[in-house]
Amino acid sequence: MKSTQTEDRGQRTEDRERKTEDRRRKTDNRMRILCLLSFVMLFCSLPATAAPSGGPYGPVPQKYDLPKDANKIYYVSPDGNAGESGKTLARPTTLGTAIQRVVTGDAIVMRGGTYRTGGLQLNQGVTIQPYADEQPIVKGTKVADKWERQSDGLWKTSWTSLFPAKPADWWQPSSVKKTPLHRFNNDMVFVDGRFLQSAGSQGEVDANTYFIDYNDRTVFIGVDPTKRLVEITAFDCALTRTMGRCYGRNSDKKGPTIRGIVFTQYAYRALEFEGTEPEALSNESKYGKEVVGTTFENCTISFCSRVAGYLKGDKLTMRNCLVSDTSTEGIYVLSSSDVLLERNIFRRNNIENITGYFPAAVKIFNQSYRVTCRDNLITDHPNSNGIWYDVGNVDGRVIDNWFENVGSINTPFSKERFWPSDNGFFFEISKGAICTGNVFVNCDHGIFILNSCNVQIYNNTFVNSVACIGRTDRSAANDHFGWHPSAGPDVNDRDGHVFVNNLLTGDENFNRPLLAFSQTPSLCERIPKPQVKQLDYNAYVRRSKTESPLIFWSPATGSSRCQVPVASPEDLQKLHPEFSAHSRYFAGYDGPLFKSAEPGSYHNYQLLQTFVGLLQAFAGSKTAAPLPAEISKLLGQSKTDEPFVGAYPPVK
Repeated sequence: MKSTQTEDRGQRTEDRERKTEDRRRKTDNRMRILCLLSFVMLFCSLPATAAPSGGPYGPVPQKYDLPKDANKIYYVSPDGNAGESGKTLARPTTLGTAIQRVVTGDAIVMRGGTYRTGGLQLNQGVTIQPYADEQPIVKGTKVADKWERQSDGLWKTSWTSLFPAKPADWWQPSSVKKTPLHRFNNDMVFVDGRFLQSAGSQGEVDANTYFIDYNDRTVFIGVDPTKRLVEITAFDCALTRTMGRCYGRNSDKKGPTIRGIVFTQYAYRALEFEGTEPEALSNESKYGKEVVGTTFENCTISFCSRVAGYLKGDKLTMRNCLVSDTSTEGIYVLSSSDVLLERNIFRRNNIENITGYFPAAVKIFNQSYRVTCRDNLITDHPNSNGIWYDVGNVDGRVIDNWFENVGSINTPFSKERFWPSDNGFFFEISKGAICTGNVFVNCDHGIFILNSCNVQIYNNTFVNSVACIGRTDRSAANDHFGWHPSAGPDVNDRDGHVFVNNLLTGDENFNRPLLAFSQTPSLCERIPKPQVKQLDYNAYVRRSKTESPLIFWSPATGSSRCQVPVASPEDLQKLHPEFSAHSRYFAGYDGPLFKSAEPGSYHNYQLLQTFVGLLQAFAGSKTAAPLPAEISKLLGQSKTDEPFVGAYPPVK
């Protein structure tokens, strides 16, 4: 009888799990279809050179053929038998067994369904993909189905796979008021697929939270688990691509190709790709070579308690992936060169609202060269940065991306201290970047260039998003991160930026500057040189008059804060005659501007020819500067194309 009850309970759990997965899959499919249709409608009228493209962004549903060039194919399924060879579709093996067997050039074909596994290790260049149009979901949780009701109305279960953790040693304890220490534990709990936040005690638990007693190894929830699927993390990583020896084989130094797989619900991270990380200023030939050529396509990585993936290795490509609902970082690219992130969706990073950690949906870190972020959708990050190039990066490329709702535009703007902040594109302590063809909508800061040099900012559209450039006296001497500042330009060399052909607009409720510069006051007399070498052919538009100046300018010798407010391009030209001779400001402008920019809709920020006519009336026939050849090539423009301001060519 007991055996029958156990089997019945197991069957009910499987049924709940299957129904939950069906609901989740249907919801995800509806969201993807709506997103795709909306962006197709948004951009269907754009010319071929338009940027951003409108997608499709994120995973594209498709039917996969079997890899024709694979040496061997191993078939796996959620209920596969580890004793099977996996060489036929009818007799699949397990995912873990297949990973132990594959060698360079082999492929793993996954049947649809849920694989609850983790701690997998791989060191061979292989392909992993779905079978046909089936959807494999690799999960780091196990089902919790043995609960006891407590007298206080909570429910309790015992759990052995726990992941307690502490904040990094550089985290500021003053942040504990906003971020209680229990938020740094890596455990996660889900009810019918819904993420629960952690609580600090049983008394704090409600329907949306959980509490873990690490001494007794018990988990408490506030919702009745009967007839519900409750999942708790059991693994802290799905797959590690190790650079060492495993399963009796040395690493072939080739990155895998992973297509169409969902990785979700992992404590800490889903993916870890190992490699050398320099601990001082180093030549790019010394790192990034342990795993080369990794490719991710049409994958989803979500609900990781810290990071979706730590990725190292040159020539990494991530295309049409969804990275969502992460914590400190979404994708973390470290010490890697010639990387391409293209047509991905990065959304909802820092879902635990951890403060003092400076999160980012995409972090590119520590001397990465030529990393290109092209035509991605970065959205819905109220407590996070978007794309952050941090420390020693060289020749970054941020092209044709759509940034929206990164940070909050409702928080007070600090004119003297731009950091901490949430930035769509953040380029810090690095050398050389091109930022062009991007749209920034309702971002705390659209861009922030800090302690860097030679960033070229051409043809971007900023809507309620301040463009910020700053430099401080931060150096490697006594820095809390040690050698990091030495990987970027010296304090005296943080200049050479270009800001040309950009469109900056603020609506009726936007009470911030459109462009802002800052410099540490102690540097004002020592470094009076402007941070930009070109600043012109920009259009500034405010829908209503505001108390905020148009521009905060720095350095400004003679000012106690090394910064002065500037009301117009003409006033800036009085300070620096070399700047803004062809820029124009429209204050309180209520005429035609964009093709469609209604709040709450999928807006289209193409300038109307009517407004361009006004620009021409003010500035003569030349309203925008011709682009350098490299910028034109990146934007897909020909030599005969007429230059314009903003991300898009104007339309009627």
